Amino acid sequence: MNRSIGLFGGSFNPIHCGHIALARHLLQAAGLDEVWFVVSPMNPFKTQATDLLADDLRLHMVRMALADQPQMQACDVEFHLPRPSYMWNTLQHLVRQYPDSRFTLLIGADNWLSFERWAHWQEIMAHHAIVVYPREGCPVSQHSLPTGVTLVPAPLFPVSSTMIRQRVAAGLPVTGMVPPAIESAVLRYYGAEAAE
Repeated sequence: MNRSIGLFGGSFNPIHCGHIALARHLLQAAGLDEVWFVVSPMNPFKTQATDLLADDLRLHMVRMALADQPQMQACDVEFHLPRPSYMWNTLQHLVRQYPDSRFTLLIGADNWLSFERWAHWQEIMAHHAIVVYPREGCPVSQHSLPTGVTLVPAPLFPVSSTMIRQRVAAGLPVTGMVPPAIESAVLRYYGAEAAE
């Protein structure tokens, strides 16, 4: 069976309700069978990140957060590939591992605007569909996009991982911003005591 799988990459530091709501929207709008959250151990453009929670803890929280989402799952493929993680390597590996699946890359407009900085970006475009979703302050027009790249209108969710880390560090609640299944873990891992 030819499954259509959207790859939603990120550090998910931590995963939050906006990520899941966006993935749910893209599932329908892009006609996907599943969305895989590709947890990145090291973003090539964020190699100096010092506030990145340990890989296994972020992966664990993504798994817990998606446990009740039958069409979504955590994907740890990049944990087993050379670092930093380049999406072309990830895609090649997944295509070999799942030859009966079609992989679509899901990226924000901010990433699309810098897409030509990605390793092997031309090969990605030649072999895979790309779905771009809006990001605030990053205007992208469907008319400007090449064949195989689609802009999917999606709501902007007013929550970010950075905001959650800042709130937790300041002792503020994050109820409603992260899935209930991981709220206690987020408070534990990102709290002031964990940072010391």
